Amino acid sequence: MSVWLNVIGVGEDGIEALPRALQALIEHAELIVGGERHLAMVEQARAEKKSWASPLSLTLDDIWSRRGKPVVVLATGDPMHFGIGVALAKRVPAEEMAVYPHISAFSLAAARMRWPLADTECLTIHGRPLDLLAGAVTPNRRLLVLSHDGTSPAEVARRLTELGYGASDVTVLEHMGGTRERIYGGRADAWAYPRAADLNTLAVECRADPEVRALSLTPGLPDEAFQHDGQLTKREIRAATLSALRPLPGQLLWDVGAGCGSIAIEWLRTHRSLSAIAIENNITRQGLIEANAAALGTPHLKLVEGSAPQAYDGLSEPDAIFIGGGVGDAGVVEGAWARLKPGGRLVANAVTAEGEGHLFALRGKLGGDMTRLSVARLAPVGDLHGWKPLMPVTQYWVDKK
Repeated sequence: MSVWLNVIGVGEDGIEALPRALQALIEHAELIVGGERHLAMVEQARAEKKSWASPLSLTLDDIWSRRGKPVVVLATGDPMHFGIGVALAKRVPAEEMAVYPHISAFSLAAARMRWPLADTECLTIHGRPLDLLAGAVTPNRRLLVLSHDGTSPAEVARRLTELGYGASDVTVLEHMGGTRERIYGGRADAWAYPRAADLNTLAVECRADPEVRALSLTPGLPDEAFQHDGQLTKREIRAATLSALRPLPGQLLWDVGAGCGSIAIEWLRTHRSLSAIAIENNITRQGLIEANAAALGTPHLKLVEGSAPQAYDGLSEPDAIFIGGGVGDAGVVEGAWARLKPGGRLVANAVTAEGEGHLFALRGKLGGDMTRLSVARLAPVGDLHGWKPLMPVTQYWVDKK
């Protein structure tokens, strides 16, 4: 089938500024889909017009139902950079879809700020949790942020201040590329603009308050970074566990018996393209997982409430699995191993002799290897100091060939 879906990026200068060939695609479309702002640009077009429904999947289904008929989707800037083109490309075969990008908001903002785009972190809070900001801020880092609407600048300034980055410079860039373009800003902790234009992008130069202890993206966050009830994989063991899991961009982790979610959260912080599912049946710990995910910038962590192996039903197949509890329970490891992708890896930790016995039995069935991890931390002994050992952890890992 030839191309029937055309996704066209539009700038602030409107439809008239598009090449004539793209204007012709719009004129001959049977259906035009876009936001209210985009549809207002094509009021005179004879095509049926539809704005985005909630949930978005309703409109995606409607577009797919028109397969083979000329459909145009209008988007802002580059549809493939945090845009609707990404969602459409997952549904429509590549040979049936064409994408025509405009200059992206990130490119325009970087040009206005004179920032090298390759060295700037780009993210979006358009329709996404503001808590993503917590995973992006580090001292002296530059961020470009696609806003959700006119309230976003004030909300970002407030959140930066809460995170200890109140000294950060925040710049609002409104209606870039058009006659209404406006640029202004100030310090996050002294923000004076309650509302901006709905079409805006933010440039943030992160400056940490003196007392802030910046959190590294390298696995092994301090234990106190997590809320927990005692069920926490300690920092040194956590770093070794993430090393054994070997996260690669785009991969999915199952964290089985997730506790407070520390393994899944550190997995997600490694690279923004990673995804993770935390499986936990304890209601209190489910709340801890959600709180930790929000505080540490990984609100996209998916929480599955339930017990393994029943909780595996309907989940996407993982590239890696960590089992932190229940390794000896019937079907927990077997069910996970059956769902693990070829080439994937399974890692399990145990602190009891019984748990270690289960891991040794697994090694006999599946192969793999085992490591015993022993950690001692310096602690006061009266007026002096000595080494206080933590419980040793036996770690098992195996690749699925």
